[in-house]
Formats: sequence, C-alpha cells, structure tokens
Amino acid sequence: MIRNYLKIAFRNLVKSKGYSAINIGGLAVGMAVAMLIGLWVYDEFTFDRYHANYDSIAKVVERGVFEGKTYDGGQHTSFPLGQYLQEHHKDDFEHVIQSSWTDEHILAYKDNKFTKTGAYMSDGAPHMFTLNMQRGSRDGLKERNSIILSASVAAALFGKENPMDKIVKLDNRFDMKVTGVYEDLPYNTEFRELTFVAPWDLYVATQDWVREARDKEQWNNNSWQLLTQIRPNTTFEGVTERIRNIKSQHTPEARFLKPQNYLLPMSKWHLYGTWDDAGQADGRIRYVWLFAIIGAFVLLLASINFMNLSTARSEKRAKEVGIRKAIGSMRGQLINQFFSESFVVVFLAFVFAILIVVFTLPAFNQLADKRIEFPWQNGYFWLAGFAFCFLTGLLSGSYPALYLSSFQPVKVLKGTFNAGRFASMPRKVLVVLQFTVSVTLIIGTAIVYKQIQYAKNRPVGYDRNNLITVEINTPELYNQYNRIRAALQETGAVEEMATSSSASTFLGSNNGGFSWPGKDPNLHDNFGTIGVSHDFGKAVGWQFIGGRDFSRQFSTDSTGMVMNESAMKYMGFKQPSDAIGQTVKWGDNPYKVVGVIRDMVMGSPFSPVRQTLFMVNYGWANFISVKLKAGLPLEQSLAKVAAVFREVNPGAPFDYKFTDEEYARKFAAEERIATLATVFAVLAIFISCLGLFGLASFTAEQRTKEIGVRKVLGASVANLWALLSREFVALVIISFLISTPTAWYFLNDWLKKYQYRTDIPWWIFAAAGGGALLVTLATVSYQAIRAALLDPVKSLRSE
Repeated sequence: MIRNYLKIAFRNLVKSKGYSAINIGGLAVGMAVAMLIGLWVYDEFTFDRYHANYDSIAKVVERGVFEGKTYDGGQHTSFPLGQYLQEHHKDDFEHVIQSSWTDEHILAYKDNKFTKTGAYMSDGAPHMFTLNMQRGSRDGLKERNSIILSASVAAALFGKENPMDKIVKLDNRFDMKVTGVYEDLPYNTEFRELTFVAPWDLYVATQDWVREARDKEQWNNNSWQLLTQIRPNTTFEGVTERIRNIKSQHTPEARFLKPQNYLLPMSKWHLYGTWDDAGQADGRIRYVWLFAIIGAFVLLLASINFMNLSTARSEKRAKEVGIRKAIGSMRGQLINQFFSESFVVVFLAFVFAILIVVFTLPAFNQLADKRIEFPWQNGYFWLAGFAFCFLTGLLSGSYPALYLSSFQPVKVLKGTFNAGRFASMPRKVLVVLQFTVSVTLIIGTAIVYKQIQYAKNRPVGYDRNNLITVEINTPELYNQYNRIRAALQETGAVEEMATSSSASTFLGSNNGGFSWPGKDPNLHDNFGTIGVSHDFGKAVGWQFIGGRDFSRQFSTDSTGMVMNESAMKYMGFKQPSDAIGQTVKWGDNPYKVVGVIRDMVMGSPFSPVRQTLFMVNYGWANFISVKLKAGLPLEQSLAKVAAVFREVNPGAPFDYKFTDEEYARKFAAEERIATLATVFAVLAIFISCLGLFGLASFTAEQRTKEIGVRKVLGASVANLWALLSREFVALVIISFLISTPTAWYFLNDWLKKYQYRTDIPWWIFAAAGGGALLVTLATVSYQAIRAALLDPVKSLRSE
C-alpha cells in the first residue's frame, strides 16, 4: 500500500512539473536558510565551550554610577584587585588569573620573524582554560622566561624541528624557552587569537609602569583583565556579593564613582558583554534572537507556499477524489495518499536544502565571519532534521489532506461542487503574512544601512588618507624618534611622522584628577589622555577651531595642552578663546592650553566623542603615525618606509596598518548584520514571489473560461490584466499597512542603543512598500497577460 502511495505521489509530481518545482524549490530554499541560521545560532550559543571549565570561569567586570548615570567600566580591572582576591578569597576561587590584553608581539627564531598575538598570564592559565597540550605540560609557565606556543606558531617558527627547550626572542627583548605547545584554539572562542602565552611575572618584572601599579596599589589604574575560576561549592552570584564592594572600600573616589565589581560568567562573555541603561546584561544576544526569528519566518514562508499551492489546487483534483471514493476508497486511504505526497515533497526539499547548504557554507562563513562545518556526524542534527521534515510534512499536508478527503463524490461528479466563497480566505491570509514579513525585513535592512552610512559620513576631525600606524613593540624603536623621522623624510615618500600613546583610531587611556578655573568642586572629572610628539597634529591633520598646534619654537609647549571641543565644553568654556591660555592642572603638574581642535572620532563612531586632552610626552610613545605623500605610488612609498624601519629595527618584521582600514573595521559588526539581513530579505521576497507566481498561475488557469467570455464581450488585455492583478495588489497593500508600524516599533527600539544615530524617514517605508508592489505586479503580470492573450475559442471549447 505504501508503495502505491509513493508511486502515485511521484506521478502527480511529474504530471504537474511547474507546481512541483515551485513547491520543492521554495521549500528547499526555506529549509536551507533555516539550516544556515540554525548552524550560526548554534555556533553562537556554543562559544567558548571548548574549555572544560566553561561553567565555572568568569571575568571580573566593573559597573558604577558617575554623575548620576550608570556607567559600564567594562572588563578592565586594577592590579591590586587581583592580588586582593588571591590573598583574601582563596575559598571562593580555584584560580585567579591576572592577564594583559591579547596584543601583537614579535616572535623570532633564527631568520624566522613573525608578528603574533599573545598575552602575559598567571601560570595557572593553561590549567584554567584546559589547553590541550601537544608537547610539554600545563605547568609550562612556572619559569619566568618560559613561553608556550600554539601548534601553528610552533610550526611556523620551527618547521619540523622539535620546539621544546628551543629559545625564541620575544619583542627583541627577552630570550624565552619553549616549555609547551598547545592545540590551536577553535575560532568560536574568546581566545582564538591567543597564539602564545608568556608568564605574568616576567611582564611585571620588566614593565616599570606595571610594577608601579603594584607597588603603589593603584586601584584606579584599570589597565588589565582579571580572569577567575570559582570553586565547585560556590556560585557566581554568591561570590559576586562577597567581592562587589572591594574596590569602593579602597578608593577615596568611591563616593563619586560608586564602583562595584561583578563576575561575568564565560557563558555570557560572547552574548552578554555589555549592559543596557537599565543595568541588564545586553550585547550580541539581540542579533542571535533576531536571526533565529528571521530563520523561523523564512521557513514559515516556504511552508506557507506549500500549503497555499496545495489547497489552491484542491479543486483541480476534486473529480479524482470523487471517482476514488465512488469505487470504494476510504477517507483514511485518501488522507494517507495526500500525506504521502506531502512527505515526498518535504523529503525531496530536505535533500536539496542539504545540497544548497553544503555548496553555500564557505561563502556564508566568509560573510558571517565563522568557521562552521556541516555536522555530518552530529546525530542531534539529523534527528532534528528528520523531526522537522515530519512536522513540516504533517502541518503542510494536513489542511489539503483533510480538506480534499472530505469532498462528497455525488456533488463532485455531478459538477455541483462549490468550494464556497470563503475557501480562498486562508490562502489570502497566508499571502498577507508572507509579504508582511518580507516588507518588514526590507525596511529593517534599509534602516540598518542608513545607520551605518550616517556614522560613516560623520566628520572624524582628522585626515585618514595615506596615514599608516606602526606599533612600537621592540626596544629598538624607543628613543629613536629623531633618527626615524629624519630617515623617513629623506625618502621623499613621507609628509610627516609622529608618535602617540594611543593610535588615532583607539583611545587607550582615561584619567581623572584635573583641575581648571571655574571647575565645580563636586565634579569628579574624567578625560581621555594622550601623550603625543610635537608633530602629531600635522601627521593626522588636526582641525583647529582655536589657538595653535604644538611647536618646537615655544619651549613652554613641553608643558602645553591641546584639547578637543568636547573637553572644552566639559570644562564649561563656551568658546575656544575662553579656553586658550588657561592653566589646567593634572595633580601638581600645570599645563597651558595652546589650542582647541574639532573632535577626533577615536572610539565608537556610533557614540559621542569623549572629552580628550593631548599633551607633549615622548615617553608615552606606543605608536608611530606616518603620513605618506599624496600622489606617489603607494607600493613604492611603503617600500621606502619599510626599508627605514628594517634598518632601525632589523630584528622585527615591518608591520603596519592603514588608518582608514582600521576605522572601517569599526563598522564590521553592523555591516555584517546588514549584509546577512539583506540576503535573508531577498530570499524571503524570492520565496514569497514563488508562492505568488504559483497562485497567479492557478488563478489564471481556474478562470480560463471567464477570461474567454470577457474577451468575446470586448474586454481588452489591459482590462483582464487589471482584473487578475487586483486581488494580489490588495493583499500586498494590506501587508504594507501591517508591516509599517511593526517595523517602526522594532527599529526605533534598535536605534536607541546608539547615542549617535540616524532618524527613520517616511520615504524608506514608502520605497519598501512600492518595491514590494512592483515585485508583486512583475510576478503576477506574466501569468495574467499570458492568460489574457489566450485564444477565446480554445478557452471556451468544451472538454
């Protein structure tokens, strides 16, 4: 019996090739989108699960209240806090790991020199993160000059040699003995860029400013991260309560800032890395749920198509049902027959969906910045896939199966069967739902792109063109300013060169303790602070709105200060002339304001610019900014600059970053979201149009005789086109009226997380609705015009 059901099902599919292709193709695309999004969501939720101690690892983060507002201190902590937890909370923590930030460093062995990312960490880090050691052991950081490498870095440095006990040069400063090699960390972990780990003790012993933070117990110097593993008999909430007020008890500024420390579990690092205005954990999770909902809706659209076309063709098979019932078929047999057809379509769609996913996964990975592999050996995936096929086949086939099998054979065979005036209502509702989702996605995508462009077109306050940044990470580049600058200018390829403590695209230091004329005594100030060389303004193209740049002609500029416009307003000066010449003290050190510049966008382009002070300080130099001359071939200019750096710093590769590219990376997350949303919106429209095409084809076929009569009575092609298109246009207009307020509500809420944000103009809604209408007309018109052009003689002839 089952064999007969399947045979008839395949015969019906072959008989109606067009409808079958639309049904299977639309459902396959919907399933493929759902699979891709499902794999993406699974990857997001399994982030960091590589580590065996995943459920007990946490970061110490800080929040507080500043000037009446809740501030997010982020994941930066002070040196004394780590020491305090190690000494006074041994019963709470299995490990307390003090760590520098993962940054670029130079690793060299013989002639092999590479720039790799790594960090200095306490010696318990390999144990806490359960690194899979391929050579050596997790105790490899016990010695001060030891280092453990990832497998890929070890292979790059040593080739096929055994790396154990070999000596590598770190940043041209330290001779490090390789004491371990660990398996490369997967891409979906917080530490995927951690290619080596060096001892925290070496970092403290060789960095004067770090040692000073330890010896002077600088609780307000939040320059590091603190990673912990709680003990089995504790909870994150319980430990948080015991450590919450430690910092406020050790800082006199606590009455202003009210800092509090929290444990952020590893399970929330990736998806809940920030806090919203209400103090609730927020972050990437909103995008995960957004795409999960989109995936469900796209799959729903594909299922709607199947139901629409199946129910629409029910009258076409009415006589078949009548004859089969007349010769003895039971209703249950008919139901089984139609369900078998439904399951065949769903299974074929599932097979095609898998093929689509396999072939598109590499492109999807590149688009989504993932390393997802198809889960061929994952039993849960196949179980979920077959369960989905069963449910989709059951739900998609239930209505047509039950509806068709209920026909009365007497009425059908006498030709008196009438589906009823409301028979098409479910199909209309489903079409409205399809286009509501599609139009909402279009509007959402347009607003996301508009927000990105709004931030991209924001005045940045300096010139990014032809500007490169070189990080100072070896001793050869320190205290060589005049030599490097002179050599670069001799090349003829460089317009200017300068040093700074922060790159022009990143504000790396914030400090308080400033005083100025007219300061509110109750104000606890906080400024971005950057040490620069005299030529920094010329290199980056500062835009002055008052005063002048630093100059070597004025010896007093060694204690001069340039502030940005936000700092001027923060201090209460109404215009630049009010600030010029004022003395601003930082502790006991006075600085004279010589200039005010337009705000430089150094942080997030979606947030207000932070009040920032620039002071001449060569000792803080961490970065070199090089302004290349415009009009010269870029490749030749870079070759000349590279030759200078290789001469001055022969033990390290010449690594540089284009400032405009670094700035563009600030939009990467939003652009990735916008691109994915665009792809999904296009697929949603495609699936919806497939359904419309099938329904329009069926409608035209169903009304063949009516069209013939109207043509005989004088109706034109345009009249008939309008007749057949009117119903679908009305459905799309209803969809637009529903999607407009829905999209506005969710997008307005999404934009609130950006302080620097665009508006939501009316024309985007009009354009989305008009576009959907045009697509609908284009889809329907082919079938409508084709039907209108039929010869009425053929349309009206008897069967």
